[in-house]
Amino acid sequence: AAFVGIGSSIFFQYFFEWVDARAKNREVRWAGSWANFLNALPAALIPGFACAMLLYANERLWPIVFAVAVSIGSKVLIRAPVGQGRTQHIFNPSNLGVGLTLLLFPQVGFAPPYHFTENVTEAWDFILPGIIWFSGVIIHGFFTGRLPLVAAWLIGFFLQGQVRAHIFGFPWIVPVMPMTSAAFIVFTLYMVPDPATTPLKPWRQAAFGFAVAVVYGIIQVLHLVFGLFYALIIVCAIRGISLHLYDAFKAREGAPAAMPAAQSA
Repeated sequence: AAFVGIGSSIFFQYFFEWVDARAKNREVRWAGSWANFLNALPAALIPGFACAMLLYANERLWPIVFAVAVSIGSKVLIRAPVGQGRTQHIFNPSNLGVGLTLLLFPQVGFAPPYHFTENVTEAWDFILPGIIWFSGVIIHGFFTGRLPLVAAWLIGFFLQGQVRAHIFGFPWIVPVMPMTSAAFIVFTLYMVPDPATTPLKPWRQAAFGFAVAVVYGIIQVLHLVFGLFYALIIVCAIRGISLHLYDAFKAREGAPAAMPAAQSA
């Protein structure tokens, strides 16, 4: 599955870039030199690894290919304006690919949280999560600037759990237990705060992270599975729609001002 995921992600990365370049009558970004060609690989490897590791399709491989195609294709097909004529893809690629595959293929499951840590014992129960936490905090603190988003997501997750515990009468520790899993840590540090699909300003980051936690709590109340993935997809979709509406509003607001100038000319 890992080889299929990585191989298909590399293929789709270059294929969709070629299709987008042809549609916009421009040169492909990976042309011109070996450096340009290799620079496109990291963007392909991450979804390939993620879809292959997070999905459990038994011996079936086509669901992995489908997830990878959705992940890579969404970066080209599903975009929103972010000002100055620029656009940005709105969904975390890996999260969207995994989420839609779980939704459309009921026979495909999600890799259990203990899948990669079942043989970790004794002190490594704390060392391994500590390494993941430390590396993630360093990355977001010094490079991506997404620590406000991470903090808001963690606070929101804890609060929504306590609200559900109070309403439905179960111990407060129960909704907090998922926060101790390696899967939750990876989701918190490497999926929610994706720099390419989250806001720049700290207060908007905080609103984004808190919103994901609120939507997750609603999904849990509705007794739906795979809430982490669907919560992030829903909030990303709402943000994308908001960006389109804001851009349309700004364009409509600027149109009357441009008319007198055109008439005088």
